[in-house]
Amino acid sequence: MAMSPHFFNKREPETSPARASNSVSNVGSYGASGTTSTPQPGAMNSSSPVTSATATTAAPQSGSKLTVGPNIKLKGVEITDCDTLVVEGLVEATMDSRVIEISERGAFKGSAEIDMAEIRGQFEGNLTVRQKLTIYATGKVSGKIRYGKVVIEEGGQLTGDIQFGALPALKSASQAQTASV
Repeated sequence: MAMSPHFFNKREPETSPARASNSVSNVGSYGASGTTSTPQPGAMNSSSPVTSATATTAAPQSGSKLTVGPNIKLKGVEITDCDTLVVEGLVEATMDSRVIEISERGAFKGSAEIDMAEIRGQFEGNLTVRQKLTIYATGKVSGKIRYGKVVIEEGGQLTGDIQFGALPALKSASQAQTASV
């Protein structure tokens, strides 16, 4: 009885040229033998994995992204090291991140310190936006709000303790130091 080399978990080295061409041919090999080119969109079936230069270069730019989908409730958490939080459901949390995007049906309750915010739904709590706060026509923001820049579309709502300057405590401390010098 002949046994295959895979029976004892023995495999060919991954770096062999023959092995590399086989893995490329699974994705799709178009052109002369030994050469490959990028397949045209729609030329391959959707079940086979696609690796392209554009897909690999786009991934590092997007960073880490957390999406809380519709009808999902996320309560009592601390969100850190997340580049983009997309809220389509309900989130009750504290957050220190880069970007928050709240959809029309989304709601965030809690505290957030972020670089940029795009609000189409509801935000309630403490919000510090270091760069730009954008409230769309369907957006409602309430609570203690600090921002660097603000854009409010007609129909958007902003209520509460609102102050220009994302870091008011640091500004007042630096002004006090320059006044004493």
